[in-house]
Amino acid sequence: MSSTVETTSDIRPFKVDIPDEALDDLRRRVAATNWPDKETVADQSQGVPLAMIQQLARYWMTDYDWRTCEGRLNALPQFITELDGLDIHFLHVRSQHEDALPLIINHGWPGSIIEQLKLIEPLRDPTAHGGTAEDAFHLVIPSMPGYGFSGKPTGTGWGPERMARAWAELMSRLGYRGYVAQGGDWGAFVVDQLGLQAPEGLQAIHTNMPATVPADVDKASLAGDPPPSGLSAEERRAYEQLLRTYGQVEYARYMAARPQTLYGIADSPVGLAAWLLDHNDADGQPAAAVTAALDRTTSATGELTRDELLDNITLYWLTNTGVSASRLYWEYKGGFFNAKGVAIPVAVTVFPGEQYQAPRTWTERAYPNLIYYNQVDEGGHFAAWEQPQLFASELRAAFRSLRPRGGRHE
Repeated sequence: MSSTVETTSDIRPFKVDIPDEALDDLRRRVAATNWPDKETVADQSQGVPLAMIQQLARYWMTDYDWRTCEGRLNALPQFITELDGLDIHFLHVRSQHEDALPLIINHGWPGSIIEQLKLIEPLRDPTAHGGTAEDAFHLVIPSMPGYGFSGKPTGTGWGPERMARAWAELMSRLGYRGYVAQGGDWGAFVVDQLGLQAPEGLQAIHTNMPATVPADVDKASLAGDPPPSGLSAEERRAYEQLLRTYGQVEYARYMAARPQTLYGIADSPVGLAAWLLDHNDADGQPAAAVTAALDRTTSATGELTRDELLDNITLYWLTNTGVSASRLYWEYKGGFFNAKGVAIPVAVTVFPGEQYQAPRTWTERAYPNLIYYNQVDEGGHFAAWEQPQLFASELRAAFRSLRPRGGRHE
C-alpha cells in the first residue's frame, strides 16, 4: 500500500468545520443555565459539586477555544467510509517507516478519538519519542457508531460484536493484511470481540481493561457475595475492587436501562458536561484523573488538562451525541469483566487506577495465548489520556514479539 490513503468512492476525506453560530449558541446556552441549589454535603457523594461545574462553565463560556481542537484534528488525515450501512469517521495516520505495524485503536465512553490524540506522534514516529524505528505503527482510530463524527444508528444492533466486524472490514478496506488492535473501556469489549471472531489478518490484541474474572468469582462479585475460597491475596484485592466498581456504576445502569430519557444532556451543555464528568467513585478512579484535570491548565508530561476535557465534552455537544453514545450501554447484553474465551495472542497492561487490577493468574487463564503482561505504576481508566508516553511505550513492548525480522507489514 502507498504511504497515503487512496481516495475512492468508498473512502472520503473529511474535515471538521463547525459553524460560528453553533459555538455562539453553545456559549449562550451555558450562560442561560438554570442552576440547581448547592449540594447539602461537603463531598461529592451527591454528584458533581455546584462550585466545580460553575467554575468549569465560566471558563467554557468565556475563555475556552474549540478552534484549537478543530485545528488539531484537521491537521490529521481524517476520512469517512460506510461500514455495514453506517458512515464511520476515522483517523488514518501512517508512519514514515514503511515497515510499521498497522494498529487500530478503539476509544470508549465518555471518550472519543480525542482520548488518543496524544498517542499519535509517539506511535507514528517513535524515534522522536524514545523508541526506535522498529517500534513504529500505522494508526487507524475510528469514532464508534453514535460517537463524534460517525453516523448515528437509526436501528438496534450496534454493539461491540458488530463494531468488531466493522473494524475488521475497515482494516481490510485500507489494505492491511496483517494488523493488531487495542482498546480500553468499551474499546476493550470491542477488541475482545475481535479476538473471539479472529478475522483474517488480526494478529493480536492489547487491552488495558482486560476481561479476566473466572466464572465463580464473577458470579459472586455481581451478587455482592463473599469471595470464593482459595483466592490469593492479589486475587482477593481484585475481588474487593470489583465489589467497589459494581457499587458505583449507577450512570451505566441508567444508560443501559433508559438512554432515551436523557433529554437533558441533549438540551443543556452544562447538563451534558456534568453527566460526562460524574463517575461516582468517591474521588477514586476514573474520576480522580478528571477532577485533577479541571485545575490543570498545562502539562509538560502529557497529563490530562482542563482544555482536553472540554475538547471532548464540546465534541459531544457539537455532534449532539450524548444520547446516541449512551445507547451502547443499552445494546450490550453480555458480561463485563468475565473471561470471554479469547484464544488469539493477547497483550495486557494493568494500570493502578483501573476499575480493577487484573492479577496475572486470572489473566493467564482468561487469555491462554498471553504474549505480554505488565503492571505499571501510573495511570488509570483513561490511561492513553492520562499517561500517553507510558501508554505508547506499553504498546511498543506489547507487540514487539510480533514484529517481523527483516519482513514487512502490508
